[in-house]
Amino acid sequence: MDALLVVNAGSSSLKFQVFGIVAAGLARQVRGQIGGIGTRPRLQAKGAEGTVLVDQSYAAEAVRDLPAAIAAAREWLLTLDGLELRAIGHRVVHGGPDYAQPVLIDATVLDRLASYQDLAPLHQPNNLAPIRLAMEINPDVPQVACFDTAFHRGHAEHTDCYALPRTFYDQGIRRYGFHGLSYEYIAERLREIAPGAAGGKVIVAHLGSGASMCALSDGRSIESTMGFTALDGLPMGTRPGQLDPGVVLYLISEKGMSADAVSDLLYHDAGLKGLSGISNDMRELLASDDPRAAFAIAHFVHRCMLNAGMLAAALGGLDAFVFTAGVGENSAPIRARIAEGLAWLGAELDPTANDAGGPLISTATSRVALHVIPTDEELMIARHTLALISTHHA
Repeated sequence: MDALLVVNAGSSSLKFQVFGIVAAGLARQVRGQIGGIGTRPRLQAKGAEGTVLVDQSYAAEAVRDLPAAIAAAREWLLTLDGLELRAIGHRVVHGGPDYAQPVLIDATVLDRLASYQDLAPLHQPNNLAPIRLAMEINPDVPQVACFDTAFHRGHAEHTDCYALPRTFYDQGIRRYGFHGLSYEYIAERLREIAPGAAGGKVIVAHLGSGASMCALSDGRSIESTMGFTALDGLPMGTRPGQLDPGVVLYLISEKGMSADAVSDLLYHDAGLKGLSGISNDMRELLASDDPRAAFAIAHFVHRCMLNAGMLAAALGGLDAFVFTAGVGENSAPIRARIAEGLAWLGAELDPTANDAGGPLISTATSRVALHVIPTDEELMIARHTLALISTHHA
């Protein structure tokens, strides 16, 4: 069977999926990941029917970094019979000002993407590492980069600029928005689940370790909470979200912190982790009796409600609100608290449906429909990859 490999590489995990190319389009064959890289590495993968294909732990030194994880995943993938790899699709967080669509990767494109590493230091280097390795090992297999920023590139210029001299915008210093592959999938899925709402005014809340919200009008992004980098907007697991730039200037000029130290603070030690002093994991915070955990959760919910109001203003109203990603899909208490803050917009939560996980968690009389829709960024990458290589070969 002809197949596509989808790779989503992070700092501590490597996610991958294999899709068969069939007459109807795509059929998921394998879903897997290596987690705990450098600490407790573990390779897990399941087949199309959910059967366990592999569950293997490694010594920390055996899979100490992302390149080692890529090698381990590749070694296992080579044991799969009957699959002919036709292309590899990659999630790349930042497409910068140059890439508003998925693109076939060559050396020139790879160098250009590497130049955006400072804009997404948590993600971009890891996204590009498996691309480089695949170019060395299988140079004849086409690779496609799919960008988290691309879905937002249709915004009006006046909404995406900063109040800086125009030359900065022309140099690429502008609002990009992220989690675009997730929002693109939700926009498509909503047309299947609730076509009436999908054509209207919708806010999608991608709430996970990384968190943002997006305003959709007729399925198109018109505004997002994230900006130039993935630090902006909502508080996240280890990132602060919206922050007065004067704080950064103060930390450097008055506290004597270096730019690298500030960067490390904002990317690794802020957000829920920094506020609580306990954990960046919402599950641990919800289970904790420590008042610092409750404080961090209260801040997170408060900022979510404020940003929802901003996006509702951008839309000129609200027809539906969608929860997705790890926290959005799995945490009924967080959904309930955010929904309570949306009551002024006409949202009314059905507690029983919320506890059951949806997909519709609002009451029959709610003026704003509340949905829980699992995201599928890997499927979006596979679709883009198949479309691009099909066009290329044609």
